Amino acid sequence: MELNVRCVVLLAVGLCSTLLLTTVAAHQEEEPIMELAEDMGVEDELEDLGLGEELLDGEVEPEDADTPPGPPPAPKVTYKAPEPMGEHFFAESFDRGTLDSWVLSKAKKEDIDEDIAKYDGKWEVEDMKDSKLPGDKGLVLKSRAKHHAISAQLLRPFIFDTKPLIVQYEVNFQQGIDCGGAYVKLLSQTPDLNLDEFVDKTPYTIMFGPDKCGEDYKLHFIFRHKNPKTGEYEEKHAKKPDADLRTYYTDKKTHLYTLVVNPDNSFEVLVDQTVVNSGNLLTDMTPPINPAAEIEDPDDHKPEDWDERPKIQDPDAVKPEDWDEDAPKQIPDEDAVKPDGWLDDQPEYTSDPDAVKPEDWDEDMDGEWEAPQIPNALCETAPGCGAWQRPMIDNPNYKGKWKAPMIDNPNYQGVWKPRKIANPDFFEDLHPFRMTPFNAVGLELWSMSSDIFFDNFFITNERHTAERWANDGWGLKKAAEGAAEPGLVNQMMTAADERPWLWVVYVLTVAVPLILIIVFFCTGKAVAPAAADYKKTDEPQPDVKEEEEEKAEEDQDSLARSSSLRCHFT
Repeated sequence: MELNVRCVVLLAVGLCSTLLLTTVAAHQEEEPIMELAEDMGVEDELEDLGLGEELLDGEVEPEDADTPPGPPPAPKVTYKAPEPMGEHFFAESFDRGTLDSWVLSKAKKEDIDEDIAKYDGKWEVEDMKDSKLPGDKGLVLKSRAKHHAISAQLLRPFIFDTKPLIVQYEVNFQQGIDCGGAYVKLLSQTPDLNLDEFVDKTPYTIMFGPDKCGEDYKLHFIFRHKNPKTGEYEEKHAKKPDADLRTYYTDKKTHLYTLVVNPDNSFEVLVDQTVVNSGNLLTDMTPPINPAAEIEDPDDHKPEDWDERPKIQDPDAVKPEDWDEDAPKQIPDEDAVKPDGWLDDQPEYTSDPDAVKPEDWDEDMDGEWEAPQIPNALCETAPGCGAWQRPMIDNPNYKGKWKAPMIDNPNYQGVWKPRKIANPDFFEDLHPFRMTPFNAVGLELWSMSSDIFFDNFFITNERHTAERWANDGWGLKKAAEGAAEPGLVNQMMTAADERPWLWVVYVLTVAVPLILIIVFFCTGKAVAPAAADYKKTDEPQPDVKEEEEEKAEEDQDSLARSSSLRCHFT
């Protein structure tokens, strides 16, 4: 009786615990966005700015009593434009809603069809289509299959000296991306720089950012290096990132792209403040910064008698006299015997006796009509039909065409290579960080996808200043996007509302392990009550006295046998 009561109590506790866990999980979905921001490191930044809770509003309006219950509404995040602080050369959040500080290119591309040469792609300043932060505006590339070019001056030129370069900005492929780029160019400071004539050939110092076409996902870091001997510029490309970049192009979320180039020639490429590529300008660029000290002599040519053959046919080898090159590879099997019942006079196929010439058959046009061929019914039960032939087998005497065996070439001289000479163009630049200064930033793009969203451009030489700008801008976007995503419990409830059979899955997922635990604890072996317990009641005790007497007799017999054996040996 006591065991049954315990099982019922345990089952009731288990069911109550399940309901309680579900309720707690649902209430956790309603917690204010302040906790989400704190987990992401955004709250500390907001408190440092004295903004606190005025940016994060987790209040939810009470629902009407007649409104059916549903998933709790997502907390709201109030947008406030980031303010640039610290040393910086460029900061643009587009929250003024205009392009007053930007210049649209009026130029045309060279060497292409006149119809597509113009930079006539449209740019707009607007909110994202599915913005989680109303009022957060950005620069949007609006046109498909058009050339776009727009640029802006820096506050002052950036000079590569003793401090790092940090460039960062945000991109959101709102419609996805089929083929096109979202990279930025840092335009070199030159006397003839004219932003009205910004084109693909306008000199730049660095090109950085995402680019995709087909299944080729790229994240460019390219800089133009000046040859100290010739004065010519050559593009140097960073190695391809090892990280998988696919998600950044397909998830339709806002991502933060950051490039850090340090005076010690090291560099880092980050996405969402996570390093996806790093290296050194001296060792991880293609082609290398510094050319080889020696090169192959272009005037050196391989001698005509140079022998590069490691093996040759043995000139002393002679074909054996019994070598028959004409012997066939296969011969008829002379031991084969025609199977009994083989129908030599019956063809494998015969004319269909039931076939009838079509009424519209024209022998002048279609030729003489013949009934279609069908398998001969007599051959179905016979080993075969038609003329029997011996099967072919491999010829044991076949050797094929004779060839002299190969031997080591006594005159082998190895693979010829031209001799090395000093490279007349050799130079050694140990400080490639000292690049050409730049004084403007530009977007020169062509894309088959529209509505590419750019925001929060920032150029500085202080890491902490860039991180603060990122937290005030991109960090707030990330918090808002995270708050708008339904929690696990809400997702499960929504899915079950659409597919009611999922409730059965949920119940079984919780109930089956619970039932197994209860069965395990409730069906264990019962422990016999101690003898003292029976003394307190009038209940009869189990009859174990006879068993104890039998065990005592067996022990005495065993002891007696042992004593007898000792006496015997003595």
